[in-house]
Amino acid sequence: MAPPARPPALKHADQRSPLLHSPPIASSDDRQTAGPPVQVGVLGLGYWGPNLARNFDRLPETSLRWICDASDDARGRWGPHFPSARASADLDELLADPELDAVAVATHVPTHAPLARRVLEAGKHCFVEKPLAQSVAEAEDVAAAAATADRILMVGHLLEYHPGVEKLKQIADSGDLGDIHYVYGNRLNLGKLRADENALWSLGAHDVSVVLLLAGEEPVELRAFGESYMRPGVEDVVFCYLRFPSGLAAHLHLSWLDPHKERRLTVVGSRRMATFDDMELEGKVTVYDKGFDQDFTSFGEYIARSGDIWSPRVPNDEPLAIECRHFAECVRTGAQPRSGPESGVRVVRVLEALQESLDGNSQPG
Repeated sequence: MAPPARPPALKHADQRSPLLHSPPIASSDDRQTAGPPVQVGVLGLGYWGPNLARNFDRLPETSLRWICDASDDARGRWGPHFPSARASADLDELLADPELDAVAVATHVPTHAPLARRVLEAGKHCFVEKPLAQSVAEAEDVAAAAATADRILMVGHLLEYHPGVEKLKQIADSGDLGDIHYVYGNRLNLGKLRADENALWSLGAHDVSVVLLLAGEEPVELRAFGESYMRPGVEDVVFCYLRFPSGLAAHLHLSWLDPHKERRLTVVGSRRMATFDDMELEGKVTVYDKGFDQDFTSFGEYIARSGDIWSPRVPNDEPLAIECRHFAECVRTGAQPRSGPESGVRVVRVLEALQESLDGNSQPG
C-alpha cells in the first residue's frame, strides 16, 4: 500500500496563513511617549520579577508603583533597589489602589492562571510570565476573564520581542530561504533544577512560541519523549517533534542537564538556511547560502552548494525592555499585544499536547 502523500513544504510569506503575523515592535530609537506613564505593580520577586521591576522602573512609558511578594526576605532585598515603589506582601493591597493601572505576574508557574484572573477581575491590566497556564482550560478561562473585563492580557513570550528573532522571521517571510522545510532548536544548560515544572514547560514555552511565530499555523502532529534523572516525575531532558499542515517539521531539544549552554534555533529552507543563536554577542542571526542545486546536464542529479555566510545587522535593544514597552503601549492605546490571549492559549495548547505525549511515552517506574 502506498504511503500517504506528504503535504507541500511551507511556502514563504505571500503563500502562508496570516495566523500569527504581526507588525514589528518599535525600537528604542523610534518610540514616542504619549500621555502619563502607565502605573505598574510587579507581583513576585523571585528569579524573574526583579528584571521586570527594573524595566518598569526605568522606562519612560511606565512607573513602578508597587513591588509585592509574600517573602519578607525578598521585599527586604529588593525594596532598596526601587525606593520610589511601595512594597507589600498582599496582592489585595495592590488591587485596591485606584491609581494602579496594571500588574505583572512573575510567580511560580502553577499560580499564573489564578493570579492573572484575580488581577483582571479587579479591573487591572495584566502581564503574566510564560506560560499563561498549565492547561488549556485554565488558559482559556484567563483569556475569557480579560475579554469580560475589557482589559489587556499579555503573556511574557520574551523571544517574540527579541530583535534577532524578529530578523529571523523577516528573512524567512521574505522568501530568501526558499520554502521552509524544517526548524530545530536546542535550549540546553546545566541547571536550574525545578520542582514544580519540567524542562518542557520551563524551557519549551520559549521555543514553542517562536516556532508557532515562524510557522504561522498550529501543528497537527506532536510527540514528546523525556527522562527524569534528578527528580522522579520531573523530566530533565525532553525531545519534541511537531509537524504542521503545510509539511513543516520542527524538533526541540530541551534540557537543564547538559554540559553545553545553548539557545539556538535553526531554519532550513530549500534555498538557504539561517540560525538564531542567543549566546552570540555579535552575529546572533547568520544566513548560510547552503543547499542542493539540481544539475540538469547530469541526469538531474542534485549537487551540494556551499556559498557565502553572512550576519545581518540586529539591533542591540534589550528584548525585555521592548516587551515591557509594548505592554505599556497596549495598555495606553487598547491595542492587542503581539503575545496576547490567543498567543498564550496557543502555546499552552501545544505544551499540553506535548505533555500528554510525554506522559504516554514515559517508562513505568
